[in-house]
Amino acid sequence: MSLRRTPPQLTSDALTTPLHQGSVVLLVIERIKQALINDELAPGDFLPSEAELTRNLGVGKSSVREAIKMLQAMGILEVRRGQGTRVREHPSEDALNSMVFQMILAKGVTQDLLDLRKMFEPAYTVMAMNRATPEDLARIRETVDKFEQALANNEHNSDFDMAFHMAVLQATGNPLVIRIGETMMELFEAAIETSMRTLPDVALKDHKAILKALENKDENAVHEAIRESSKSWETALTYR
Repeated sequence: MSLRRTPPQLTSDALTTPLHQGSVVLLVIERIKQALINDELAPGDFLPSEAELTRNLGVGKSSVREAIKMLQAMGILEVRRGQGTRVREHPSEDALNSMVFQMILAKGVTQDLLDLRKMFEPAYTVMAMNRATPEDLARIRETVDKFEQALANNEHNSDFDMAFHMAVLQATGNPLVIRIGETMMELFEAAIETSMRTLPDVALKDHKAILKALENKDENAVHEAIRESSKSWETALTYR
């Protein structure tokens, strides 16, 4: 399969105008981001060569290399030996999720995090309800069954709770919703672990109620089940 190269003519000056102020590495990253936004670069395209970027942006090779390394860690770029640096078709699964660090630093008081989940979880769950395939529903049901079995064997932990929410997110079929939802749930993982120690049976009951609402395509029941569920994870987050 052939790989697309960078278009021969750039449509804006994001990768051709010299940089002047600020952290040079961050500015190089900003220019690459702007090139993606402006469609100068698309997933699958190769960046201009290191020499071209150095010359066009008026920066040193070390700054270009450091910017590329940072974008590699974020799962945006990949370096192919003997070919060049390419924009990934999709973010790398093992990429550093910078969003979670930003949310950790910006989350402020606990109430801010609670507000985020109260707003976002009902919305993505309704989206999952409307888009879920039979296979999606089977995966969600499987997480509930595994949770119930683990609870019966006293082997439950936060992994079983997280698996349920990840399965619901996957059922939306929207990569942006999935990414934001996964990040949000990471911030709740410690609270979920507390809930697993103190109220695991309540969590299982909540999951069953959400699953039933999804299977029945009952939007009101989805909202009611999540509203009920929020009582336990709000308590766990507040008092852990």
